[in-house]
Amino acid sequence: MAVGFLTHAIKLGESDATMIAEESAEESADEGSDAIVRARPTAFLDRDGVINRDHGYVSRWEEFELLPGVEDALRALQAGGYQLVVITNQSGIARGFYSEADFRQLTQQMVDYFATRDITIAGVFYCPHHPVSGVGQYLQNCECRKPAPGLIREACESLPIDLSASLLVGDKGSDIAAGKAAGIRRLYQVMAKTREPDGSGYSEIDDGAFNGVFDGACEPGALAVTSLADVARRPNLGLD
Repeated sequence: MAVGFLTHAIKLGESDATMIAEESAEESADEGSDAIVRARPTAFLDRDGVINRDHGYVSRWEEFELLPGVEDALRALQAGGYQLVVITNQSGIARGFYSEADFRQLTQQMVDYFATRDITIAGVFYCPHHPVSGVGQYLQNCECRKPAPGLIREACESLPIDLSASLLVGDKGSDIAAGKAAGIRRLYQVMAKTREPDGSGYSEIDDGAFNGVFDGACEPGALAVTSLADVARRPNLGLD
């Protein structure tokens, strides 16, 4: 059920997955029931570790550090016809480290920041639960926490999405598993890398080309990449 569904307002789904939406329900209704909404390819993006550096339970704008190349990558995906949707587990809410209000404030700041850079975030869906460490109402073995596909399904119920033409970028196995369960075929896992081809050490993820060794194994069915920018620079934006 929609609650106060205005521009960039909060929409609560049945699974408590939450979206900050681009357009209001009133605007959609004004278009008329006969309006044809074309399903669109969508880039499903994890947040921490894909869009911003994962410092651990990021909850304030001062802690929100964009990874190198992210803005250009988002614009490239957008120019390639993808709508941008963020899907993120937020167990820091469940653990009591910060509130849903804190998360929503940070999310609004992120959406507004990207808007000033001509980047439109179509939706942000999050899971505030944890099956073991949650406190009170947040102690749940829910259907929205990745690796379950609930966040993706919630997005598909709320936005015109063509899953067959969509892609997902995450940095954890749970992201890839959620994409697989939802039927997304183009899956990219951001991997830390251990060294460059010349054997020199490496500690940070950047948006440069990399032909060296990744730290750990990529999930089966996913393609290892160094960053979101690495996905965006690929031929046909990952559709090859």
